[in-house]
Amino acid sequence: MQPEFAPSDLAAAPDTGRDHHEQRTTPPDTGQNHHAQLAVGTAPLLTLGQVAATADAIEACQRPDGLILWFDGGHADPWNHVEAAMALAAAGRHRAAEAAYHWLAANQHAAGSWHNYYTASAIKDAKVDTNCCAYVATGIWHHWLATADRGFAESMWPTVARALDFVVSLRTASGHIPWAVHVDGTPWPYALLTGSSSIVHSLRCGLALAALMGQERPEWARTLARTEHQVRHQPDGFEPKDRWAMDWYYPVLCGALDGAQARSHLAAGAPKFLLGNYGVRCVADQSWVTAAETCECALAYLRTGDAAAARRLIEATSAMRNADGSYYTGWVVPKARTFPDAECTSYTAAAVLLATDALDRRTPAAGALITAPRY
Repeated sequence: MQPEFAPSDLAAAPDTGRDHHEQRTTPPDTGQNHHAQLAVGTAPLLTLGQVAATADAIEACQRPDGLILWFDGGHADPWNHVEAAMALAAAGRHRAAEAAYHWLAANQHAAGSWHNYYTASAIKDAKVDTNCCAYVATGIWHHWLATADRGFAESMWPTVARALDFVVSLRTASGHIPWAVHVDGTPWPYALLTGSSSIVHSLRCGLALAALMGQERPEWARTLARTEHQVRHQPDGFEPKDRWAMDWYYPVLCGALDGAQARSHLAAGAPKFLLGNYGVRCVADQSWVTAAETCECALAYLRTGDAAAARRLIEATSAMRNADGSYYTGWVVPKARTFPDAECTSYTAAAVLLATDALDRRTPAAGALITAPRY
């Protein structure tokens, strides 16, 4: 989930020519068929060589301390940092993924949070995004499924527990989780539908990890039930962001909307956000598609069982792929001008690797983002 920003004038966008397995055991039954095979005659979306090249592009953005920047010389945020770590694990780069999680453990505040943006050597934005803090639970659950390394999961459990305790502690009287916290510790006055949807899935993953550790977290479960109810039944209680594609597909992606309701919801928003064969608009009123949102939306369709729609969306991102395996963040349609100008981001490459794994079933963690874990 990339930050919500959009060009003010897309027409002005310039032209341009994201191991070790000590103490391995079998992961618990999560209700997923980890080894489901591709349909007969269906080619993988990416070859193993292409997966490796894209993983190389993500690793090129990783600092020696484990931090994964958006691009070399850029900044990082905890959510996209975790997304990139999951993609590295999905590509078999377990050491690099674990280095990313070690960075989170080393830089977590005592309260359980992280700042919003970091550079290689400093803090760029000191406020705290609750959804970004919660996402470490999703990452560690994914890593457990990918590696079956119980020792690593146990080593990261305190980090996960502190992060989710922090997020849950911010619940307001209405039950909403504010999207951010000011530097002085004051919560922002509203919650976001996309961020809360992501927190729903992170809480599920956290509860699954708690079960793995033989622990109970009833307050997490209560917060999950309340937040999921709000996403499903009270979407108007969140700050209006219906211009953004993420507010459309995230309630489906997190599983708050499922079955016929999810399929109807996606169908209703498709004319607004799907831009022909180009992918998903970042915002409804601009002809700007991004590979990350296109892949996330594909996961939402895949969660409803519509593998054909998911495949078409992921295939659309091939136009944004570079020869070295990196991906442009997005481009302006129909002139195919990159926006931001020639920017290739680690989180975009990560979104592609995770979406293709979900459809191609390369790894035991293929279903981690589209299936609710059992706990």
